Amino acid sequence: MRWSDSFIPTLRDAPADATAASHQLLVRAGFIRQLHSGHYSLLPLGLRVHNKVADIVRAEMDAIGAQEFLLPAMHPGDLWRRSGRWGVMGSEMFRLRDRNDADVVLGMTHEEVFATLAAEMSSYRELPQTWYQIQTKFRDEPRPRSGLLRVREFMMKDSYSFDMNEAGLDDSFEAHREAYHKVFKRLGLEVMAVQASSGAMGGDASVEFMVASPAGEDDVARCSHCGYRANIERARAAVLSLDDPPAGGVPERFATPGIRTIEALASFEGGAPADRQIKTMVMVLDDQLTLVVLRGDHQLNLQKLADCSGAIDVRPATATDTLAELGANPGSLGAVGIDHLPIYADEALRGRRSMTTGANVDDWHLRGVDVERDLVDPRWADLREVAAGEACVDCGNPLEIVRCIEAGHIFKLGRKYCEAMGVSVLDDHGVAQTPIMGSYGIGIGRAMAAVAETHHDERGLCWPVAVAPFEVVITVLDASDEAQSAAGDELRSGLAALGVDCLYDDRPLRPGVKLADAELVGVPYRVTVGARSLAQGNVELMQRSTRETRLVSVNEAAAVTAAEVNAFRD
Repeated sequence: MRWSDSFIPTLRDAPADATAASHQLLVRAGFIRQLHSGHYSLLPLGLRVHNKVADIVRAEMDAIGAQEFLLPAMHPGDLWRRSGRWGVMGSEMFRLRDRNDADVVLGMTHEEVFATLAAEMSSYRELPQTWYQIQTKFRDEPRPRSGLLRVREFMMKDSYSFDMNEAGLDDSFEAHREAYHKVFKRLGLEVMAVQASSGAMGGDASVEFMVASPAGEDDVARCSHCGYRANIERARAAVLSLDDPPAGGVPERFATPGIRTIEALASFEGGAPADRQIKTMVMVLDDQLTLVVLRGDHQLNLQKLADCSGAIDVRPATATDTLAELGANPGSLGAVGIDHLPIYADEALRGRRSMTTGANVDDWHLRGVDVERDLVDPRWADLREVAAGEACVDCGNPLEIVRCIEAGHIFKLGRKYCEAMGVSVLDDHGVAQTPIMGSYGIGIGRAMAAVAETHHDERGLCWPVAVAPFEVVITVLDASDEAQSAAGDELRSGLAALGVDCLYDDRPLRPGVKLADAELVGVPYRVTVGARSLAQGNVELMQRSTRETRLVSVNEAAAVTAAEVNAFRD
């Protein structure tokens, strides 16, 4: 393809609101343009990369025997009511009404729709099945950001497995796990498979594939010694046992005028260090006022609370509701003796004695609290957020927290959706059984952005050969020079004959502009045709990622360049 005939609108400067490197470079290099918040147009170069990513994903899905579908993006609202997710998805789901006043939605995912198709199966002999599609998804993100990393409209590969039993689901899950590792290796992405929360998807197990990047929105706790890895929403750390004094009688109330924070109480005369305090938070779980208690130096992870409680809507209570229910303001709250509200207690408080907490009277606290004696029927759960440096729950070595991009996610869903959609098949004894499902997703645009995020330098993008918009760019420094143009044309024809995908820069621009554009766009190899080297019978071959440059004879340039490209093809 000739650059002079192409639409590649490169820019000197990135958008003012672009903070992620992938966002800046994909815009500057002419791959994407924002239409409005969270919605991007893929320009020709962007679409070429997007399609190559999709083709790699498609090839690995086909390799495990998955069958490709294409389902509607708009769904009847009743499907989502039947599965119970009409309310779960909340405001992130795009909802509208058709001319018949019926509820319809723009699909965030397709478990419900695929399950309705599975209802046409009738026998165990038809299982297992693995179905997939590459289809548009819609999510009304409250804060779209970072270009293609967090958007409202995107292409996703979503696949679904149907098996007779848990052993079959295990096999399907592992097949997808292996396929995902192959996908990401071919994309040039180094991923970590980590334990994750299933969230609104449901099910009892899920694994995320994470790419370490400061542009990410997820934190992963990992141990470099034993390999433990988990999303911060699931991560656990060992809790060092503390030598508590023996429990006394009833808790003792003492005055704490003006004390409203953990830190203030820790420095208050007669107070207690943070690890000997009980932090009490008043939360609303699906309209139910609830107390959540943790150690004073620990932080609540909201997803953990949602997972253990099963609540859909999790939010802090208002100060007005808190005062009306407990008679005190935040900073003086406690759960001692409260028997009219549910209480969730973090496991790190189990067995603790001689603790200090709020007395539910402003400016007063209680000391000598025995958690298991003085809290009424708490529901124990792992609620706290792990912090860097804490001890790994498996080996005891320090954990590190790494910011990551979620590149893929696989779930064991169970039978929830098949039951909701009335899916059943006869087993080998003629008894009706409900199949068990798995769900597996990769965002195509996000994967493309993750590659850009991890393959660039100060000059621009550095695409791996497998997903690059073109494998080679031929840069003729002076397109008006007949000898240079002739050499460029001959090289283009030679590379095309060898199956190499080329972009031929024949634009009548200054050499510096053309060289800068080639590096910005990030084509893996550049062959530069210039008067000086051509006079010696050579052209210049440069590998974009390493900037390693060497002279190659004009007669051998096509063959040498094709060999370089082929060495890095997947």
